[in-house]
Amino acid sequence: MRSSLHTKPSQLPNGLAMPLPKKGSALIAVFWIMAVLSLAVFSAVRVVYYDADVASAQINGFEALQAAERGIAVAVNPSIRKLDPLLEWSDPERDISYSARFSSEGARFNINGLLLTEDKQLLVDIFTDWEMPLEDAQMLVDNLKDWVDRGEDVELNGAEATWYEQEGRNNHPFNRPFYNLDEMLLVKDINLLLEVRPDWREWFTVWSSGLLDINEASADLISVAMEISIDDATDLVERILGPDLIRDTEDDVRFESVREAGDFLGLSDFQQEIIQGRITTEDPVTRVISDGRAGTVKRRITLVLRGRDDQLIILERKEEILP
Repeated sequence: MRSSLHTKPSQLPNGLAMPLPKKGSALIAVFWIMAVLSLAVFSAVRVVYYDADVASAQINGFEALQAAERGIAVAVNPSIRKLDPLLEWSDPERDISYSARFSSEGARFNINGLLLTEDKQLLVDIFTDWEMPLEDAQMLVDNLKDWVDRGEDVELNGAEATWYEQEGRNNHPFNRPFYNLDEMLLVKDINLLLEVRPDWREWFTVWSSGLLDINEASADLISVAMEISIDDATDLVERILGPDLIRDTEDDVRFESVREAGDFLGLSDFQQEIIQGRITTEDPVTRVISDGRAGTVKRRITLVLRGRDDQLIILERKEEILP
């Protein structure tokens, strides 16, 4: 007689034996379950980390913006000068800081001023100095002029409503001055400018009084505006900066009049007449930039102000996320 411990296969109703489950299949199933559970846990952890990163970025972003606001509040104070140590601040324990600075808006060319005063030649000179072909420069300047003038008369190489309507762009051009530099991107053939000078915004503004502030502008802009060599323009800037070559220090020597600047360069009466309509020695509009940081997150606030006294007027405010 066989031992009672011997296991018999189960019987099916038809008398056939039921096969026993294979141990290998069960082991594979366990492995699959473990893999699925591991993937689920990994995904859950990633989601938690992502949510934590988002929350941290939001918190740091808010703190960075608050730091930038703090820098703005300091910079707009009329008693603050450009090299004032209060324009730089940090809190190592909280890992936050701000860095603020301000400059004359007249240090840039007012694009509306150049177009509305019919000084198209200066714009052509600027564009050709950027190695834009002369014909392209003249065409682009005429397109810009047609955008801001009130009439429907087309400049020699320009474009008025008819061209824009053919392109499916009704209500263009606006036939008014640019409200901001972004509007320039709507002008026909503006890609010619973007190709030769990606940083063209650093040269232009819509907020200054209209003339280039010779006491604040760089040598590159002065050279074009006054039709002088870059070496002469550099000498002019160095004279303004004084022996230490640092702007807004005690040894600065600012020009009191356009005539004085022209005499320093030895310009003729004819040249003096040309620059009178292009430059000034002071501009009432100020650009204030404050960069705030919290951890690795950065925010920037830019203000354009008219005046820095009790009658301060905010002309533009912009917030940016810095990389």
